[in-house]
Amino acid sequence: MNACDLQNSPRPRTVGRREFLGVAGASALSLKVGLLDFASSLFAGEGPRATKPRVQVVFVRPEGDRFWMSWPGASYDVEARQGEYTKTLVEAARKLGVDLEVRPLPLDEPEAIAAFIEQAGKSPPDGLFVSVMHLKSWPKVEYLIKYRGSAPTVVFSPLGTALAKQIRSVRGVPRTFVAATQDPEWPAFGLGMLKTAFELKHARLCIVAGKATEERSVKSLGTTLRYVPLERWIQEAASADTTDQMQAIAAYYAKEAKKIIEPRREDVLSAAKNYVVARRIMAAEKCQGISVDCYPLLNERRVACGMCLAWSRLLDEGLVGACEGDSDAAISMLLSASLLGQPGFMQDPVPNTPRNTLIGSHCTCPTRLDGFESPHAPFILRSQAESASGVALQVLWRPGQEITIMKFQAPDALVLGTGRVVDNVEGAASTACRTAVEVKVDGLDDARNVKNDHQLFLAGKRDEPIKAFAELAGLKLAPV
Repeated sequence: MNACDLQNSPRPRTVGRREFLGVAGASALSLKVGLLDFASSLFAGEGPRATKPRVQVVFVRPEGDRFWMSWPGASYDVEARQGEYTKTLVEAARKLGVDLEVRPLPLDEPEAIAAFIEQAGKSPPDGLFVSVMHLKSWPKVEYLIKYRGSAPTVVFSPLGTALAKQIRSVRGVPRTFVAATQDPEWPAFGLGMLKTAFELKHARLCIVAGKATEERSVKSLGTTLRYVPLERWIQEAASADTTDQMQAIAAYYAKEAKKIIEPRREDVLSAAKNYVVARRIMAAEKCQGISVDCYPLLNERRVACGMCLAWSRLLDEGLVGACEGDSDAAISMLLSASLLGQPGFMQDPVPNTPRNTLIGSHCTCPTRLDGFESPHAPFILRSQAESASGVALQVLWRPGQEITIMKFQAPDALVLGTGRVVDNVEGAASTACRTAVEVKVDGLDDARNVKNDHQLFLAGKRDEPIKAFAELAGLKLAPV
């Protein structure tokens, strides 16, 4: 039976896991395969990200190991603090995959600053990290930022090295973010912001839609959108044979699911095939993510199965799988993965008017909600709701959990808000898409005022780091 024929068949019974695995012919080996194993074995080196970003680090301060009667004062161990910040940056660079160039000698004299700027002009870095370590060094920091070139710049000002007027002096300068904080670990996040700006600038996302092959650039971020015809997906899916790897992917989801309701063996194998097809197209087009205009494919029954499970898997791997050819949502997913290290749930918002809440629903949702290395959230294998075919994951979110709502909007805006999960909408109450999460949105007087589809739900309150990156990238913030 073809997966799409399910909509014309009697209502399927719930399939037991043991029965499903039996008909799938899953071997003991396939049951041991983890979620990320295939990404490293089947697709090693395919669809590579850009080369490592090169970030320069400078410390702006007078020479000497004590500052008498001037912030941060004689009690501040300058050399020790510089060593501490350097260690934090070096460790973060190793984890993030950043090539770090640390200038250990402080910048203070005008000649030294001019020489640094001249050298940076000859070999521009991908990012600049400036640690200002003295209150009176701010005019030199301003000069450095003014003539640094085009490199995005993060300024770290430890407590005691700036007053409000110093911080205001560079507020609003393009491609610049200042963090004034007592947190000695913050430089790791600042370096991560520079890495994210680099990755977005060099990223490629494949949009499978329409009939044309072309490339477009998102000017505010530099991301390349690689458009390929929708027919490409149909051809690739038709030519992909079922393999042992697909069987093992199907077995993984059958084993980990709390319950299997509508899907049958051929449905889950078709869903696993979609994942492999997506990775092959991404590799061929040298892309780190994909979005397919899936609605006409399902509506016209041109494919055996939708991409819901495949997109969930890609998101859990730190890649991008976005529905309906939505390039803005795809960029949002890329931003979340790079900056926050976690996937986002692309959803259609529906106001629950009696409770003034928002219900976000869709038939694809990542399971590693708290981060790519975290355990997966509970999920149920369902069919794609609108067509009653294929495989979708109904992912169950934690009631009471704080969330962040975010979406990039071309050309240069970022929708941002926060809230808390009220509950999962299940059973007879759920007639929309399979994952349906009811959320109380902070500061939202009337849920009917939500205007944008395909916003991401992100686990946790992550609005502050997103705001910081938006300032660095020159993105305008807009409320949910």
